Amino acid sequence: MEAADEWLLQSLRLYRDLHTFELQAPTRLIEWARGSRVCVAGYGQSDGNEILQLIPPPTLLTKETQGLCPERDFKVECGGFSERPVYSLKYVPDTSLLVTSGPPDSSLQVWQVSAEDSDIIKSVSPIETENDTGQSWAKIATISARAPWVLHSSRLDRVQITEVESRKNVYTAASGGSEELSSLAFLDCNTLLLCCTTGRLCLADIRQPQSLVEAVSVPSAPCSEQWCMGTRHGAQGLEPSSQPVARLSNRGLLTLTDLRKTSEFLALAKARVPSPGSGAEFLCVSWAPALEGCLAISGFDGTVHVYDTQSWDSSGKEAEPIFVHKGHAFGGAGGSGDPPLVTVHTWHLQKPRTLLSAASDGSLHVWDWVQPCGKGG
Repeated sequence: MEAADEWLLQSLRLYRDLHTFELQAPTRLIEWARGSRVCVAGYGQSDGNEILQLIPPPTLLTKETQGLCPERDFKVECGGFSERPVYSLKYVPDTSLLVTSGPPDSSLQVWQVSAEDSDIIKSVSPIETENDTGQSWAKIATISARAPWVLHSSRLDRVQITEVESRKNVYTAASGGSEELSSLAFLDCNTLLLCCTTGRLCLADIRQPQSLVEAVSVPSAPCSEQWCMGTRHGAQGLEPSSQPVARLSNRGLLTLTDLRKTSEFLALAKARVPSPGSGAEFLCVSWAPALEGCLAISGFDGTVHVYDTQSWDSSGKEAEPIFVHKGHAFGGAGGSGDPPLVTVHTWHLQKPRTLLSAASDGSLHVWDWVQPCGKGG
């Protein structure tokens, strides 16, 4: 209890803003949707998992901090129920559609967020995949360029793009092996990035279906080591490939790769994490969209670590976080059961130092840390 009290006192000077909320069920995803809404979804309920679209507190919707604000809570705008656990959810840009995936197979579910006069998120139809039975749940990414597309697969040899509305297959990647995928992303409407749980990173160009370019492999490590990736979307006009890709392992290793020079590491560092090599289920690394060179990692315990990578080199030495959010660790368990584990985090799209994070106890935090005096940026 003393540690929690101490953290509470410290939080008064550590945070510019700190909101804590309790969800009915824990979520492993936080997705920004149309109109600065936030989507969350349950992943562990046997009697149905709720998908919610939330309206954030007004302080999150304005660029500047407004001081005291009477409305400090998320409001449920609409919701729906999924019969299967929701492990991933992506908003389809410029539409009112959501796509979800989750066990027991690699099929997808398309959802329609109803018009303003309704509070229902309606299941539209599934996107079945060939031989999806027995496959792990699909990792997904969405884009609306030529049409609303979803990139999806559970394994490297099954990567495909499906047009969301017509269900038409518009691309199937060359087979590069049957490794399980941990993450995938659209870099732009022609370029895909695929990351395997082994840390293998591949670039694909949909104009050349047989091309699969492999980036420098991760440092050799025990075969139990698992990896995920985070990509950064730069300012308008910047080449997507000019933005470094971060890979994070469950031992706490971090690699940065410049996709224009895939044969070498841009930087290599070690995060200070508890019990390195433990589970990788909630491993998460993400770049700050509005704070140059900063990334955040979570999934090791009840904390989120933020790093400034601008001084990193390829030495692989231990990196010092510029901030550690410990709020979930002191929030929920209260002495009974296991301490909460952070399941996901994401950055605010405009506010440079604002993050949202969720944990296995159902807690959802929004926090904006105070920049120490004398530090620019």
